[in-house]
Amino acid sequence: MTYHSRPKTNKMHTSEIPVVSGFGYCPSMTEYIRRKTVTVNIGDVPLGSDHPIRVQSMTTVDTMDTLGSVEQTIRMVEAGCEYVRITAPSIKEAENLGNIRAELRKRGYIVPLIADIHFPPNAAELAARLVEKVRINPGTYADKKRFETIDYTDASYQAELGRIREQFVPLVKICKEYGTAMRIGTNHGSLSDRILSRYGDTPLGMVESALEFLRICEELNYCNVVLSMKASNTQVMVQAYRLLVQKLDAEGLKPYPLHLGVTEAGEAEDGRIKSAVGIGTLLEDGLGDTVRVSLTEAPEAEAPVARALIDRYTHRAERAKPIKPIQNSEFRNASSAKPIQNLEFNPFQYRRRHTHEVVNFGGQNVPRVIADFSQVADVQMEDLKAVGHFYLPLLDKWKMNDLGADYIYAGKTPVPFMVANGSRQILDYETWLSAEDRQNAYPLFDGLAYLQAAERHPEMNFVTMTYREWQPDFIEKLKTDKTVVLWLSTGNEHAMAALRRLFFFLLEQGITCPAVIRRDYDGTLSEENMLLHASTDAGGLLVDGFGDGILLKTPETPASDKAEMLKKLSFLNQTAFGILQAARTRMSKTEYISCPSCGRTLFDLQDVTAMIRKRTDHLKGIKIGIMGCIVNGPGEMADADYGYVGSGVGKITLYRGQNVVKKSVPSAKALDELIELIREDGRWSEPEAVEV
Repeated sequence: MTYHSRPKTNKMHTSEIPVVSGFGYCPSMTEYIRRKTVTVNIGDVPLGSDHPIRVQSMTTVDTMDTLGSVEQTIRMVEAGCEYVRITAPSIKEAENLGNIRAELRKRGYIVPLIADIHFPPNAAELAARLVEKVRINPGTYADKKRFETIDYTDASYQAELGRIREQFVPLVKICKEYGTAMRIGTNHGSLSDRILSRYGDTPLGMVESALEFLRICEELNYCNVVLSMKASNTQVMVQAYRLLVQKLDAEGLKPYPLHLGVTEAGEAEDGRIKSAVGIGTLLEDGLGDTVRVSLTEAPEAEAPVARALIDRYTHRAERAKPIKPIQNSEFRNASSAKPIQNLEFNPFQYRRRHTHEVVNFGGQNVPRVIADFSQVADVQMEDLKAVGHFYLPLLDKWKMNDLGADYIYAGKTPVPFMVANGSRQILDYETWLSAEDRQNAYPLFDGLAYLQAAERHPEMNFVTMTYREWQPDFIEKLKTDKTVVLWLSTGNEHAMAALRRLFFFLLEQGITCPAVIRRDYDGTLSEENMLLHASTDAGGLLVDGFGDGILLKTPETPASDKAEMLKKLSFLNQTAFGILQAARTRMSKTEYISCPSCGRTLFDLQDVTAMIRKRTDHLKGIKIGIMGCIVNGPGEMADADYGYVGSGVGKITLYRGQNVVKKSVPSAKALDELIELIREDGRWSEPEAVEV
């Protein structure tokens, strides 16, 4: 059998999709309004816009372990899960779902159970009689996914659809008979060869994969359906969900609820950042009715993260300040405002906002990270370790690691030494005027004060901008001054939308200045919630192509607690780099696309991920997929450079991209073999110590 890599060409591109008024994917881009959907009945916990956004997760225990599955489900429910998904890779696991459900009911737990089906229709048909919901993957349902055929004629394509219909209709009829809900859940990494042949590896292909099955459901008058468009790549995920909503409306299909999730997000802070970038971006626009955060951790750890993301929107509408609609611009110089359709923005395809280059901001440069040292008293060289800058006294030089902040904002107190090569400090304008070395520092102007400034830096000037700076003379200055880098900030509760509105204003006015996203957070937020909020606020903009830099700021810390302030700065700096990576705009470290584990997993994912991370986390920009089983792993890690996949007890299959390189490698040797593979490709480097 010949296995083909997934084709990268496609016959229909996302860019060919017509953009309708308001983009057609959310109720409003400036006002928080949750998308209206039909209600889907899932046991005693209904889903849809008339109900709260629900939380779900998935068990990791072997489905045949009835008591283990029950105990884990109970822990998940107590952690906040409202739905629990359990894998059923074959008919024997599907049958045991009935035993798990019965034991849960015996113990007083009525949480709806969801059967996770990948290949066998018979398992789905049995599960639909036993639990409250079944999830099918349209890319693998009744499909081997071997990519034997890449090119389909219209006739062969229709013949394949006929075969799928024949396999799918019995499940729909059973679901109707038993009142069972269904999720048609597309995964970016497991599109069928049929879909790939016509649409390529695209968000449009993901949408069409689901719609082929959904159309059959509607023909049979079965509407108890939830939809999802999951991907590990946050840009692809966001684009696919948006496009799905638009296509449902364009075809006159019902507004079905959406299940949100980023597949294989990973662990710890990286997993939370990536989940927040993808899920939070959609929640900001009022999309999403249930959320699953996929972490390589115990499943009960996922629910609190999902709940934290959801809770931001409980009172968002009443707390947000009004934002001018994008389509009805009423600026002081409104004559130059352009209709939304003419703006260089496509919500279904990543396109970075066009900017001119200012030093190393904008143009083709990656977004920059600014560290806020304005609250740190008496800054010493060793203090910059917090943001990745290391002074080497023996060599009398600086070294930066891959997470070294690009700029230091010192505010009113200049740093009393030359910072690392390639990095400069930013000073408040009045302080900059009296600084000894103004050439190697850049001034920050407070909005309109820039117009009256007596002196400016010849290369780069930072200028704050909020809504109040929408003055004609200020706008005209920005159009002509090629030294300005804007700092965009807002105090609006609906922050992402407010900042996006500012970016749209720049597009409307033809202003090409680079712009830094600045977000300030109050001291009441926990560290984890701050991470989630920042990832949503800044990540949502970056996914849309907005932002040439990022600055995260927390309230002032007492000067006496310098160590605590430096700890905060380290956290914010790592978070900023994590957001840029999760949004696919700047790769600064190794990315792990690791599955959250399920009953099919063939090794301890948490331990193995930690082991692989320990040996490889210095490899800048490499993506490693760590998958627990061969069933869905290869497809889910479609975006990875290398793959480490469980293929049997104690056996690992190694991948280069989508291609198998080594099969049945003993677990004890698999990591060394993976490293050797990376070496062969010339992408390995030895870890380097930077502290002395």
